[in-house]
Amino acid sequence: MSKDGRRGVRLSLVTRWSALVGTLLALGMLVALGLDHLFPGHPVLVFVACLAAIVPIAIITIRSQIQPILSLFRALEGTVASYRDGDFSFSLHWPQNDELADLIAAHNALGQVLREQRLGLVQRELLLDTMVQNTPVAMLLVTDFASAGTQAGTIVYANLAARQLLSEGRKLEGHGLDAILDGAAPALKEALARGGDGLFTAGESEEEEVYHLARSSFTLNGRRHELLLLRHLTTELRRQEVQTWKKVIRVISHELNNSLAPLASLAHSGAELVRRGQTERLPQILQTIGERTRHLESFILGYARFAKLPAPRLAAVPWQVFVDRLADQVAFRLLGELPQEPVWIDAAQMEQALLNLLKNAHESDSRPDAVALQVRRMQEAVRIDVLDRGSGMSETVLTNALVPFYSTKRSGTGLGLALAREIAEAHGGRIMLSNRDGGGLAVTLILPAPPAAPGM
Repeated sequence: MSKDGRRGVRLSLVTRWSALVGTLLALGMLVALGLDHLFPGHPVLVFVACLAAIVPIAIITIRSQIQPILSLFRALEGTVASYRDGDFSFSLHWPQNDELADLIAAHNALGQVLREQRLGLVQRELLLDTMVQNTPVAMLLVTDFASAGTQAGTIVYANLAARQLLSEGRKLEGHGLDAILDGAAPALKEALARGGDGLFTAGESEEEEVYHLARSSFTLNGRRHELLLLRHLTTELRRQEVQTWKKVIRVISHELNNSLAPLASLAHSGAELVRRGQTERLPQILQTIGERTRHLESFILGYARFAKLPAPRLAAVPWQVFVDRLADQVAFRLLGELPQEPVWIDAAQMEQALLNLLKNAHESDSRPDAVALQVRRMQEAVRIDVLDRGSGMSETVLTNALVPFYSTKRSGTGLGLALAREIAEAHGGRIMLSNRDGGGLAVTLILPAPPAAPGM
């Protein structure tokens, strides 16, 4: 029986053709015997008459058996061509229960698998296209993109956001990127000309819009392609700006209340003592008022310094002179030898940054003698480490410590580390925080190496 049990007894091609040939031979022998009985003594006549009777029957019979097979082969050729063209909707039928039936079953199974895979691929492509078309990020795929500094290239794909941003909803595919950018904001052209990722601002005053440009290149079918992503950040940045202002106002309000309430109380007490003629406590009250006023002034100056940090004025400063000036203001141990080459920094700004870091180290429950400063010259940079043996930082605090106004101290402003980061980045460097083995924190400033001396 066949595998599906519906085609009856299985007859292979060999069995069927053997039976057909045997039947034709037996028929030929019977005809020959009959003719020999009718025409005894005439073998040539019997042979010719036998051929004349059997050959047409054999040809007709064999053609009737081969014709369906040839039709099947032509159908297979057609379905294979359809598969090559991406059409998997065809299937075949073979009524016999033989090897060809197994071939057709395998062929149909392959077609079913290809149809299912094609359907899944189409559904995934539809999902991906829906996501890409509805994302707020403008996406442009450009082929034959030229080198940095030019925008030559042909747009091969653009989503709805890109069409709205660059062409008022019109189709962009097939157009040259340079022609499309002629009507775009000059800031976008400048951002593309600069190369790399980054932020840029389009518009002026109240209509100012902030965008982030990301780009990546790859080779497809031997041609260079560039994927450009434009993300509108204005709303997100304004929302973050509002949250930041709210936090700043809360911090300033809290600090002002903490200072003004005692000042008002002390002033009232002083006035009452003067009214009573009891002036012996006035110096103490005035001293306390002065201390609270200086604290408030220092607090306000800290915010002003962070908000109005000027561009650094770089100059060559000997390390020994710079470190000695720091040591006059805060205690620390110096680890290792100082580099011989001077450092190119804004001495006042870098001094303020390191003073903040060293004071933080002393406030970290570290032993005073465990607060250390180490300066090392690296291959293309200068590394400054401020080390302590305090309680260190949790992962959450490490993540947020450099964010302005973030502080874990009850009376902290959250500006010390943020100001140090601003100063380091203004010098072309960066700042990193990490917990030390054995306890404590390491704050690392990486600054660019000083320029080579003339003639070197």
